[in-house]
Amino acid sequence: MHCYDCAQSGRHENNGIGACTRCGLFTCADHARILQTTVQRPVGVIPVTSTLPARRLVCGTCRTAEAA
Repeated sequence: MHCYDCAQSGRHENNGIGACTRCGLFTCADHARILQTTVQRPVGVIPVTSTLPARRLVCGTCRTAEAA
C-alpha cells in the first residue's frame, strides 16, 4: 500500500507504514503522527486505567483536525 497523502501530491514511491486509526487511510513515515493514548480495561464493573500509555497512529490531516 502506498501513502495516500503522497499519492495526492503525485509521489507514488512512498510505502505506507500503517493505517490511520481515525480515517483508515494508509500513511507513510513522513505523514504519520504517533500519539499516546490511555487504555482502560474493566475490572468487575469499574474501568481501570493502565499506567502505561498505548500508541495510536494518525495521519497529519486527522491530527490537525483533532487539535483544532
